[in-house]
Amino acid sequence: MNPKSAKQILFLFLSLFVAQFSFGRTFTTVPDTTDFYSDSYLRNDNYVYQHYIQSVELSRVGFELADPIITMNSDELLNIAFDDLHGSYTQYYYQILHCTANWVKSEIWTNEYIDGQEVGQVETFESSFNTRTSYIHYSFQFPNRYFTIKKSGNYVIRVYSINAKGEEINAFTRRFFVVDPKVSISASIARAGTSEDYETRQEVDFTINTSGYRIDSPYQDIKVVIMQNWRSDNALTNLKPYMVKNDLFDYSFDNGTNQFDGVNEFRRFDIKTLKLLSEKVREITFDDTMFYVKLWETQKRTFKEYSLDGDINGKFLLKTDDESTVSNYGEYAMVKFFLAYDAPIVEGNLYVAGGFNCWQYTPENKMQYNFLLKGYEASILFKQGYYNYWYVMLPNNSKTGDATWVEGNHSETRNNYTILVYHRSRGEMYDELIATGSYENGK
Repeated sequence: MNPKSAKQILFLFLSLFVAQFSFGRTFTTVPDTTDFYSDSYLRNDNYVYQHYIQSVELSRVGFELADPIITMNSDELLNIAFDDLHGSYTQYYYQILHCTANWVKSEIWTNEYIDGQEVGQVETFESSFNTRTSYIHYSFQFPNRYFTIKKSGNYVIRVYSINAKGEEINAFTRRFFVVDPKVSISASIARAGTSEDYETRQEVDFTINTSGYRIDSPYQDIKVVIMQNWRSDNALTNLKPYMVKNDLFDYSFDNGTNQFDGVNEFRRFDIKTLKLLSEKVREITFDDTMFYVKLWETQKRTFKEYSLDGDINGKFLLKTDDESTVSNYGEYAMVKFFLAYDAPIVEGNLYVAGGFNCWQYTPENKMQYNFLLKGYEASILFKQGYYNYWYVMLPNNSKTGDATWVEGNHSETRNNYTILVYHRSRGEMYDELIATGSYENGK
């Protein structure tokens, strides 16, 4: 190798080293210029594509904190609501997409899973009233008079607008589930059965009873997914039965296969009123356009003892005590978080995460290190309500967040677990959702 080439290689190495560690930050090796990061790339995931779309809710009608699961051929409905902070009316449309258990679009025709119109219009909207932040609040329920759902399984609803050029502009996508109960689940949540994880992890033991329903090959035809607190990034997706005995499929492992980190009770803040300071709120100020909420400084809980605390398992509830309804009377506030931290993390990046943003790790909820104050901070826009959250560290080049890094890890923590059971019959081109169950330890 000639001296000139050696110098070029050394310069390139030093440049990469400086880029990696300057300002205490690390950078992803995946460029943000790929199609995946563009607003036009459709994800079969919970995702908001436009910065002006806020406060997206997807819930079962009458059960605001329930998982977005409805039963086939029932009168159960899902409700979608969201705000457009442009402040002027836009015509929005929605489309329903059927997906496999792995969230790939199913290879079946739309008329095989939808009876009625493939595309619908969002017809209900109302302007914000007497708020510092102007917005239009949109909502609709489904299934509705325009369509019904004919097959069980995983679904994505896409909400979008059409610009003056006739181009479709994605607003957001949300996952929901339609179950056709054909088997039953029995489950229990306990401390991990492995000695090394007994103090920190939780074990989900369960059985599936298939009595009266034919499954030819349990190890190939059945897929089981377990979600903790409705997170998808750390879901267990490749479980096979530990044992099959007649109609009973047993998933009670003793080797850690069915374990989750217990983590800790969720942090919380309450901004249902912006007239008084709540327990976690240090200061409320405002100007002509915005409210500003500063939360009390928070600390790492990595090595602190477990303490029982009430939470709603990472979810959020939009509500205002200042007005009669939150839909178009609710105010927006820029909420400032601060986590004391001696030095910046080099193993990954830190995020404020929870149900409010569907556990997505995006620039909007990413924390930045403040060298002067020695801590991580973030300012995030929230509508009035009650919120749960964790500080989650996303390791470099990983898609799975680690909440234990900051929050600690305790097997006593109360968590909610959702079990989803899928079946693909021989010759079929889609996965049926044949059972669901929701379970919480400590109850």
